Amino acid sequence: MKNGHDKRVGGRGRSSLRGVSLLFALALAFALTTAMIAGCGGETTAAGGSATAGPPIVIGAIVSATGPNSALGAQERNVFVMMETVINDGGGILGRPVEILIEDDESDAQKAVTAANRLIDQKKAVAIIAATGSAPTLAVKPITAEKGLPQISMAAANDVTDVPPAEWMWRTPHKDAMAAARALKYVAESLGVKKVAILHDENAFGSSGAAEIEKSAPSLGLDIVAKESYKTADTDVTAQLTKIKGAAPEVLIVWGTNPGPALAAKNLKQLGMDIPYVGSHGIANKTFIELAGDAAEGVVFPAGRLLVPSSITEPSQKAVTDGFIANYQAAYNGESPNAFAGYAFEAITLLASAIERAGSTEPAALQAALNSTQDFAGPDGIYNYSATDRDGLTPDDMIIVRVEGGTWVLVE
Repeated sequence: MKNGHDKRVGGRGRSSLRGVSLLFALALAFALTTAMIAGCGGETTAAGGSATAGPPIVIGAIVSATGPNSALGAQERNVFVMMETVINDGGGILGRPVEILIEDDESDAQKAVTAANRLIDQKKAVAIIAATGSAPTLAVKPITAEKGLPQISMAAANDVTDVPPAEWMWRTPHKDAMAAARALKYVAESLGVKKVAILHDENAFGSSGAAEIEKSAPSLGLDIVAKESYKTADTDVTAQLTKIKGAAPEVLIVWGTNPGPALAAKNLKQLGMDIPYVGSHGIANKTFIELAGDAAEGVVFPAGRLLVPSSITEPSQKAVTDGFIANYQAAYNGESPNAFAGYAFEAITLLASAIERAGSTEPAALQAALNSTQDFAGPDGIYNYSATDRDGLTPDDMIIVRVEGGTWVLVE
C-alpha cells in the first residue's frame, strides 16, 4: 500500500504472556510459546488483547515496503504487524493496547519526511521507528530532534548516530564503521591480501561504507588501488569493474544494497575477474542470492548472527532468536526472517521495554530509559546503550558468512 498506513496482517493468535513483565514476557513468548500466530491475511486495526485497557499507545513505523529498498523493508513491515499482535495478546504496554502505524516511504527520503510529520502531528505517535534506508532515516532525523521525540533507526550509515543532533536517535543494526571493520579484518587476516578495490552505491549507505573502508584500510596494511561508484538505479556496472580490473586488485569490496551488489557479482563473473568478492551487511537477504544467481556463490560478507542462528550460543540471545524465527515462520507461511526483520524486531522490543521501564510515554522518560538499556538480548547481539553510545553493539557481535549452495554458511 503506497502512502498512508499499511496494516497487512499475517495472522493472530493467543499466548500465555499476561501478568508477566513485558521484557520477560517477550522473551518467554518467543522462546516457549505454544500458540503460534496462524496466517489469515486481510486488513486490521490495532489487535487488542482482553487484558489491555485505556487509550492505545501509538508507535509510528516508517519502512520501505516498496521501491529499491523493498527487499529490506517488506520483512520489517511484517514484523511490526506481527509484534502488534504479540504485544497486545501479552497485555499490551503499561496495561494499554499498542497501535503500530506503518507508513511506506517507497524508498524515498521526502516521502519519509511526509510520513514522519503525519505520524507525529496527526497520529500523536510517542516514538518513531524510522527508517529502512539511510537516506530516509537521515531525512527524518531533524524532525524528531526538533520535536524531541525518540527515533529508532534500522539503517546503518554512520551519520545516523555520529553526526549531531543525535540525542533522540538510537539504532539497531551494526553501523557502517563496525561492518567495515569486520570486513577489513577478514580481508587482512583471513584472505591475507593487500590490494583492495572498492565499488559502492552513491547513496547514503554506500558512500558512508566506502568512506569508512578508505579511512580504516591503511591501519591494517591494506592499499586501496581503485574506487568506483554506481547509482542505485543502474542496471550494469561493467564499465566500473573494467576500470577496477585495470588496477589489478586482489579483492573487491562492494558496499550497497540490492540490486547493485547482485549486478556487480554477475558482471564480475562475466568479465572473468577471479578475485574474492566481499560484500556489505546490506546484502543479508535472499534477494541478493535470487538476483545474482550462480554469481552469488562464494560471496563473503559481515552480518548479524540471525543469518546463521546456530552461531548464537549466549542463552538469552538464543532463546529470543529461536522464538522470533519460529513465530515469524508461523505467521508468514514458513518464510524465514532476514537480517532486516531482526532489526525491526529489535527496534520494537527495545522501545516497548523502554516504555515499560519508564512507566511513561513522555519523551524525556523514554530517552532516559533507552539510554539506560543494558544487556538487552536481540538476534543481532546484546545491546548496551548510553547517553554517549546510541549504537548499542560492537563489531564482535558480527559474523562472517559465505554464500554456498544458495544459502549462507558460517565462515568465522
